[in-house]
Amino acid sequence: MRQQIRDEIAAIIPLDDVEAAHRADALAWVDSGASLCRTGKPATPPKHLVAYFAVIDGSGVLLVDHRNAELWLPTGGHVEPGEHPRTTVVRELLEELGFAAAHDISAPLMITCTTTVGQTAGHTDVSLWYAVRAERAQPIRFDEGEFKAVRWFDFEAVPHERSEPHLRRFLEKLVAHG
Repeated sequence: MRQQIRDEIAAIIPLDDVEAAHRADALAWVDSGASLCRTGKPATPPKHLVAYFAVIDGSGVLLVDHRNAELWLPTGGHVEPGEHPRTTVVRELLEELGFAAAHDISAPLMITCTTTVGQTAGHTDVSLWYAVRAERAQPIRFDEGEFKAVRWFDFEAVPHERSEPHLRRFLEKLVAHG
């Protein structure tokens, strides 16, 4: 599975110097032989793999007001040992929002390495960013224990002052890729 994860990361074409640095850091981390998956909550090991997935409808993105992070985030979750990150997206989409993607999950569009904030601050999430297409009318049943709210935002109305720090760059890259 390590080689498949490495291939997923290596195939990402960086948007900018920030993403190029994150991609290089993530590849070196994978190549180091370090454990890639979280084995204990909230942060064991202190650097672990996450699959973010932005649910999009063409002109907007569905974000969750995450209780622990205290930010508006795309949905996602920790990659389990032996699990491919695309499988994580499928699993977490059903667990967190209560629906299945109407399409196969494509390669990630972006990678980031971010020090977490909020109630479980201080560890590093290596996040692969995927896109899941859905209609705004898609029924959603969200995990109220994990999220305060779930809301669609038009791309230009995303509350960047209280969102995942790389979300603006992800949306820029998403729009550029059509």
